[in-house]
Amino acid sequence: MVGVGVLVSAGWASSVLGPGEILLTWIVGGVLAMCGARAYAALAELIPRSGGEYRYLADLLHPAVGYMAGWASLVLGFAAPVAFCAATADAYAATLVTLPQHVVGVAVIALVSAVTMGSLRASRRMQDSLALAKLALFAGFLVVGLVYGSSDWPQWRPEVQSDGFPLGDFLGQLLWVAFAYSGWNTASYAAEAFREPHRDVPRAMVIGAVLVMALYLVVNWIFVANLDQAELASWRGAGGDQNRTTLGHLIVLDLVGPVGAAAMSGFVVLSMLSSTSAFTIAGPFVYAAMARDGLLPRTLAGVDGAPPKASILLQSSIALALLLTHSFDLLVENVGAVLTFTTALTALCVLRARFAPPPSLASQRIAPAAVACAIAYFAMSAYTLWEAASARPARLLWIGALIAVTALGYVFVRPKR
Repeated sequence: MVGVGVLVSAGWASSVLGPGEILLTWIVGGVLAMCGARAYAALAELIPRSGGEYRYLADLLHPAVGYMAGWASLVLGFAAPVAFCAATADAYAATLVTLPQHVVGVAVIALVSAVTMGSLRASRRMQDSLALAKLALFAGFLVVGLVYGSSDWPQWRPEVQSDGFPLGDFLGQLLWVAFAYSGWNTASYAAEAFREPHRDVPRAMVIGAVLVMALYLVVNWIFVANLDQAELASWRGAGGDQNRTTLGHLIVLDLVGPVGAAAMSGFVVLSMLSSTSAFTIAGPFVYAAMARDGLLPRTLAGVDGAPPKASILLQSSIALALLLTHSFDLLVENVGAVLTFTTALTALCVLRARFAPPPSLASQRIAPAAVACAIAYFAMSAYTLWEAASARPARLLWIGALIAVTALGYVFVRPKR
């Protein structure tokens, strides 16, 4: 879960939201993630198979809806976040050494893809090692921020100020926050790789969401508490970081100097390797599941007991194309909108499973808590999308394009299925 989003979101939010409003977005986003995780946990217990949204929507709503979610996972749920991680690694590496653009990002994607295609055991060991490096990064950042940083409530104000509570900007920022939390459902994509998916997949999602919410709140407190008006103005200006990806480097540079900032940048690059690894391990299982069901070419299915190499190569190729051709900020907003849409639809599957289950699942029971969380997640996600689209209608374009393109694609693949 912990990756690029939490390191860059506050920089963008500071243009339209104040310190308290930024922290509130992370609380609301964390509660939403926990509600979503509880709803998905019920689905994972009911259908302990790999595929995530694709599997749940196809089995409980309609194969065409699952097909749409599968393509959303391919392009936006996994390939785009891999591109974001690579772009962030590029930005932080640039604070350490001057290299041609995208060299580090391309290397990150290539290295992780090669290891993941080698074997499941090697990719697991790489992911565990990089996760420890990521924990070290955030532990060091928390120590520096809490020990050397400010403990007073920040007094800076956003660049664009509004009368009253800025609801449209707040909900628009929730799309960024949703992207930062978007790993809460990752365990469901590779459910069949767990020894006891009925038990371990729900635990992984729920416990992970709780821990990450606490971490994100502390990280963002350090961000907002250690910015000031003059620094923000300089950063937003022509000489600042126009992509606003290096806020962590800026904060550590102010607190402990260039050596600490260099260490921060180095650890961020390792953290981006870890996030890229997580997405590269989980995502291809979705495409392999779709291929086994006849909705993608059979070659993407791979073989049992080995990584789906063709699916890994496909995802990494799309990620490289996005890295080299798209701007960072536009992709984050659009990806956040699409992921919110598909996860909200998946939450509805809990209601289908509870009140009108397919005959094969009629004997299974869904806990009332899971139903309540599914309703809460769907309602808040729908409201967020509505308000965010009211403020900027273009945010719905990618959702509309996804529905149209995948509906057309399903018409062609259905006879072959």
